[in-house]
Amino acid sequence: MTELETERAYVDECRKGLQRMLDGARHNVIVGESVAGDRYSAERLGRHLKSLAKELGEAPEGPPFFGRLDLEDGHRHYLGRRHISGETGQPPVVIDWRAPVSTAFYRAHAGERRGVAMRRRYGWSGLTLTGFEDERLDDGERVASRILAAELERPRVGPMRDIVATIQPEQDELVRAELEESICVQGAPGTGKTAVGLHRAAYLLYAHRQRLERHGVLILGPNRAFLGYIGAVLPALGEVDVEQTTVDELLLRTSVKGEDSVEAAAVKHDERMAAVLRRALYGRITKPVEPVAVRDGAFVWRVAEDELRRIVDQARRAALPYRIGRERVLSQTVALVRRQAELRGRAADAPWLRRMTRAVTPAVEAAWPNVKPEEVLAGLLSDPAPHAEGLLSAREQAAITRRRHAWTAADAVLLDELAGLLDHPKGYGHVIVDEAQDLSPMQCRAIARRSEYGSLTVLGDLAQGTTPWAARDWAEQMKNLGKPDARVIALTTGFRVPAVVVELANRLLDQLGVNVPPTRSFRSDGRLKLRGSDEVELAVREALEHEGSIGVIAADAALPALAARLAAHGIDDERVSVMPASLVKGLEYDHVVVVEPAAVVAAEPRGLNRLYVALTRAVSRLDVIGALPVPAGSP
Repeated sequence: MTELETERAYVDECRKGLQRMLDGARHNVIVGESVAGDRYSAERLGRHLKSLAKELGEAPEGPPFFGRLDLEDGHRHYLGRRHISGETGQPPVVIDWRAPVSTAFYRAHAGERRGVAMRRRYGWSGLTLTGFEDERLDDGERVASRILAAELERPRVGPMRDIVATIQPEQDELVRAELEESICVQGAPGTGKTAVGLHRAAYLLYAHRQRLERHGVLILGPNRAFLGYIGAVLPALGEVDVEQTTVDELLLRTSVKGEDSVEAAAVKHDERMAAVLRRALYGRITKPVEPVAVRDGAFVWRVAEDELRRIVDQARRAALPYRIGRERVLSQTVALVRRQAELRGRAADAPWLRRMTRAVTPAVEAAWPNVKPEEVLAGLLSDPAPHAEGLLSAREQAAITRRRHAWTAADAVLLDELAGLLDHPKGYGHVIVDEAQDLSPMQCRAIARRSEYGSLTVLGDLAQGTTPWAARDWAEQMKNLGKPDARVIALTTGFRVPAVVVELANRLLDQLGVNVPPTRSFRSDGRLKLRGSDEVELAVREALEHEGSIGVIAADAALPALAARLAAHGIDDERVSVMPASLVKGLEYDHVVVVEPAAVVAAEPRGLNRLYVALTRAVSRLDVIGALPVPAGSP
């Protein structure tokens, strides 16, 4: 039997192992239904067993392993996307890529062998093992892997795939960073920063499952298209209990039907609004001017106004969330009434306490009113001056002033700030934020509230900042996110974008006003064509001759006419996506056609950054239709 035949026989063993695991999980569900013990424990066990069986039964089908480690001590380990058990009493046939021993597969080299004698990578065509490639670490010289290169250059069709077979040493170090550590990954297009974030989520859930199942993991993306693109990665790695949403949807408390002017949105996203909102909320608290008098049968219990004022002042100085402070005032006022009653021999049972609480509430309400975020914000926006004095200029106050208007997306950020002042929001054990360079200071504060007792993985590229408030410095952005001591790491090797595209995009860096290192590409393939404005249809037809996805990207305003133009020429292929430049961030296409880059630049204040994003969506071939707005000799 040849070595390849032996490996294919092992594939069969792995599939048998998966079936054993599934059969065992289904059997445990049946047995678990009659388990002894209390009802609560039995229900929890039942849910756990059914969840495990469902997870195994619905796991995406794919190659059972991607690599093998032969250790110097004689042990051998196959590595895959998930653990596969062996026969009863036998070691596993496949080890999860997140297990500690797997670290050596990604990081071992001739200078630091980590006990590895040989590393093997496998090539697959669908579910068929087609070949393998060995690397012996005692040879001293590392030879470029053809299988690794082929995997990186594979056509990009459909949603994003996992990268467990191609994780590089510098990426693996970030994936396996400790849960308590917050990190910021500055990564140029194609460097794998998004993949690093997703794989870090999967790794942390593996290494700290009990803690993170209790507090949760949250992934925040820039838009729904992006979440759809990355949505298959974690399920392929066996992780489905991760909340994925956008920042806008996370903060949404009410329906957004209005739209701000550019100036108004900029003011509302400014960090100074946090102080304005605090003034508006806590400005509703007033000094008590009357004593509290509560009739209780033949008795009248009294709390003097100076006593009530002292309670209110102490609660304010404690800097508690607004509603917790209000509850403290209420409970301490009731406690004073209770003390008087008990001194007179009155029994303070639960019904009595509820009755006294209802009686005292109007006085507390007068001093510390119960409010909703929408009520406070509506009042503020109708007349900002009393709360914005010294914080916002007269022009800025005028920009946000309105009498009656539908809520806007920027208002949602302010409502969330107010909600955070009223109560502690739900916190997460770990939050992963992609495209974090585009977050405003107020959006950062919203994320910081939800990760106050957890950690962050922040992913982004300062060169791709396209919002009016986009960050220009990671240290300041991490401070806004509540993690000023986070480690900032730059990934500078592009694994998805070919060198010819990277070199073109690098020519824009000096004009973007940010300090980011230029990218170098791992790939020497790829193709770039600069075409005239009349060659859109030709470029798309040529792209259709190749395998893979095609993205036709243009300025947002030009999109309807462009789509009609392609349809008129009979171009209606499901592989062709006609996309506005504003929505392509985070996406990838094998072939990209950027139409009229000058129009993309002219469409918005950060249009040059938007063009940088559009150009770098290509992972194989790029056509640029029209003149580039950069000097030909730019570096």
